[in-house]
Amino acid sequence: MQTRAVQSTLDFDFVCSRKEPSVVAMVYPFGGDHRQKFYWGHKEILIPVYKNMGDAMKKHPDAEVMVSFASLRSAYESTVETLQYPQIRTIAIIAEGIPENMTRRIIKMATEKGVCVIGPATVGGIKPGCFKIGNTGGMMDNILASRLYRPGSVAYVSRSGGMSNELNNIIARSTNGVYEGVAIGGDRYPGTTFMDHLLRYQADPNVKMIVLLGEVGGVEEYEVCQALKDKRIDKPMVAWCIGTCASMFSSEVQFGHAGACANAERETAVAKNKALAEAGAFVPPNFDDLMDKIRQVYNGLVEKGVIVPQMEVPPPTVPMDYSWARELGLIRKPASFMSTICDDRGQELLYAGMPITDVIKEELGIGGVLSLLWFQRRLPRYACKFIEMCLMVTADHGPAVSGAHNTIVCSRAGKDLISSLASGLLTIGDRFGGALDAAAKLFMEAYDSGAIPMEFVNAMRKQGQLIMGVGHRVKSINNPDMRVQILKEFALENFPSTPVLNYALEVEKITTSKKPNLILNVDGLIGVAMVDLLRHSGCFSREEAQEYIEIGTLNGLFVLGRSMGFIGHFLDQKRLKQGLYRHPWDDISYILPELHHG
Repeated sequence: MQTRAVQSTLDFDFVCSRKEPSVVAMVYPFGGDHRQKFYWGHKEILIPVYKNMGDAMKKHPDAEVMVSFASLRSAYESTVETLQYPQIRTIAIIAEGIPENMTRRIIKMATEKGVCVIGPATVGGIKPGCFKIGNTGGMMDNILASRLYRPGSVAYVSRSGGMSNELNNIIARSTNGVYEGVAIGGDRYPGTTFMDHLLRYQADPNVKMIVLLGEVGGVEEYEVCQALKDKRIDKPMVAWCIGTCASMFSSEVQFGHAGACANAERETAVAKNKALAEAGAFVPPNFDDLMDKIRQVYNGLVEKGVIVPQMEVPPPTVPMDYSWARELGLIRKPASFMSTICDDRGQELLYAGMPITDVIKEELGIGGVLSLLWFQRRLPRYACKFIEMCLMVTADHGPAVSGAHNTIVCSRAGKDLISSLASGLLTIGDRFGGALDAAAKLFMEAYDSGAIPMEFVNAMRKQGQLIMGVGHRVKSINNPDMRVQILKEFALENFPSTPVLNYALEVEKITTSKKPNLILNVDGLIGVAMVDLLRHSGCFSREEAQEYIEIGTLNGLFVLGRSMGFIGHFLDQKRLKQGLYRHPWDDISYILPELHHG
């Protein structure tokens, strides 16, 4: 949508002390009608954006200039459409590569309607202190250095847009500045010619001298020669045609622009420079001397009193964009967020510094990814495998548990996946599934205190507190939970050391002797096993292991694993097309207070 070009234009308007922005509207067919935010100096303003040209023209009848940033594929159609609105008097076409037959049709229609076309293949034009087209003039630092915020006495016309910015700099350093400058475009058939603009400059009393920058290819410069001889142009003109190096090549040379190719001796830069000098233009011996030649002519006009230099008035200060100032190293700002696990700014996504291609190539699996994103390091294979096993065994435990039940009810109420999943996840806590952290802390502190298992059990009983991670509604010592068995066997066989797990198993012997279902449940097993993994894997310091337990990492395993099951229940209900759930009244005990009537 070319928001940067628009902001550049608004900044130029502001530094030129315009009272109002020169941009009144934007047309962007691929977005809905809306308002786009821009800066006007220190303030923020809104500029309307329309989907079609008709609405923009109707609501802004005073708009006279259209700058087209349309691509070469759509520039023709958009320009022809714009020509249907008589209020538009000037059209600048930035795109290059438009087919020549289309360009010629545009020029013919524009000529018939009296519309000035600048381009195609142009950066635009500029009238210092007044108006600029598109990205002409470059960044704000260049605009200020070239004093384009106020008019000078020199007008120029160029084919090249890039060289027009160079001319802004050259003229500012050798004269009192630019009055107006236009880059007519580098295609073979530009919408306006050198002569169109040179005659305007000749007729404008504010223009005291002219600079022409032509190039190899074409014969337009010879029309300028004739105008100089006929005295239709009698203001001092400094001229140069770039591309003189073409004579050093043994074969035909095509320069950057479509029209920058000499098809005959007459079209060479050397021949045209010679003709311009003979016609009365001031032509330097080479491009390096162009600035000196411009300065020489300007100083002569100052000595004659034709040009009276004015005192410089400082322009308004335009705030620098934050992103640009930061890139230049002029400011620093504390970040709103910090991230140490993932970086998506480069060519490839990084997980804790590891490129995603390496993550896939080395087959780290889900456990390996979690080791990078949760623990900021690669854990041993057995640790990644244990994490994956935890996710698998906690993925689901049937539709009757509270989380799955909530997910099912929510799904049958017609809610979406996220809402249903959130409904199930919100039931996770100390009573359901969220006991991993609590169990880990409880057993870890008991083990670290040096209390023997019996002392720990008795202390908890005296305090009237439950031992988190112990007990199950269905499973017992006689009907063991196979999930616990699988994880326990893996940890005992593969972990370097399991002191906290061993301690918890001793506690289990005491609790099950009192009641068979007071077994170490899956929450408790994962909790104590993860303590041993963090402490004895060799990847963490004791303080780091403690921090991961304190910040809720272990509960994250249950939340992540059970999310898979909740999503499964959601999809299952949708697939079965189950209707709204209403709990049966005969499963509810209605116990109402008795009212006594006096």
